Amino acid sequence: MPNHKSNFKRMRTNEKARLRNRTLRSRLRTTVKEVREEETPDAAAKKLLDAQQLLDKAASAGLIHKRNADRNKSRLAKAVKKLAAPKA
Repeated sequence: MPNHKSNFKRMRTNEKARLRNRTLRSRLRTTVKEVREEETPDAAAKKLLDAQQLLDKAASAGLIHKRNADRNKSRLAKAVKKLAAPKA
């Protein structure tokens, strides 16, 4: 337990941030998974936009690193493009 009054507030704010981060991280992972599991190119492209926005928000909030967000966006876009390509 903290010995200073300010540390009690720090504990409360840390707990709030932890819960907020957990929610955002879970939503982010779910959205990325939905893009990967989509079978039609049109639906995947729509979900890709949502995933890209969430990745950018997570990076700006410090939840994930900016390069991590960029890498994930690139890989998702590549997967959607491959889905839309005609099969030989």
